[in-house]
Amino acid sequence: MSSFTIHRLSYGPNPLHFADLYVPADTGPHPVVILIHGGFWQNPYKLTLMDKLGRNLATRGIAAWNIEYRRIGDDGGGWPGTLQDVAAASDRLGAIASMYALDMQRVISVGHSAGGHLALWLAARFRLAPGSDLAPHPDKATRIRGAVSLAGVTDLAQAWHLKLGQEATDELLGGGPRQVPERYATASPAELLPLSIPQVLIHGTEDDRVPLHMSQDYAQKARASGDDVTLIELEGVDHFLLIDPHSKAWTSAAAEIHHLLRA
Repeated sequence: MSSFTIHRLSYGPNPLHFADLYVPADTGPHPVVILIHGGFWQNPYKLTLMDKLGRNLATRGIAAWNIEYRRIGDDGGGWPGTLQDVAAASDRLGAIASMYALDMQRVISVGHSAGGHLALWLAARFRLAPGSDLAPHPDKATRIRGAVSLAGVTDLAQAWHLKLGQEATDELLGGGPRQVPERYATASPAELLPLSIPQVLIHGTEDDRVPLHMSQDYAQKARASGDDVTLIELEGVDHFLLIDPHSKAWTSAAAEIHHLLRA
């Protein structure tokens, strides 16, 4: 008998507006992790990247909301659709919380690579000015209590300069920092500090997709802003070992997730 159930639910009208909810077998209320996959925001990469993590979290007594969203190459993906989708998926939790015994006081976001950017941005969007198209609705928005970035793209301007993901940041935002500076100011966690929530950055020293120094630079900037940031550098770990539930790297990440949910 499974120790959890899986429910595929929609959060909007588009075919890509869906997520998989992994619900532990116990009665709850269940703390919740919003899982956000990476792939440099591009449509060949899907929420299946995080399936095993969703299962692993559910066996630990944590509900996992593994979200899909429109990406570069999808109709409506990129700016601002990708960000709008992630926000809408997060905010859908409030409407389903009672049905699945979700504890809305214990919700954190966890993302890998480009998903790490989106996990931090979910918390950062509360810094946006009211009236902005991406600002959260005060009565409907899910409040993020902590965020975990697994080899995340934490600074979009830096990602643009480094040409990460074959210039994926340019595709996501429709230009560089000089061309569309307001988009970088709205979409980049590094530009929206302080986030005023605990943040954990986990990064391998052998990452050849997103350089370790991006997390190091962000941690320094976030701490200078007054944020509570933990940076964990994992010796010998590459980009993808962080999302292998059988790895010591994920064991470290899971321990940090438990810590944030208990705080």
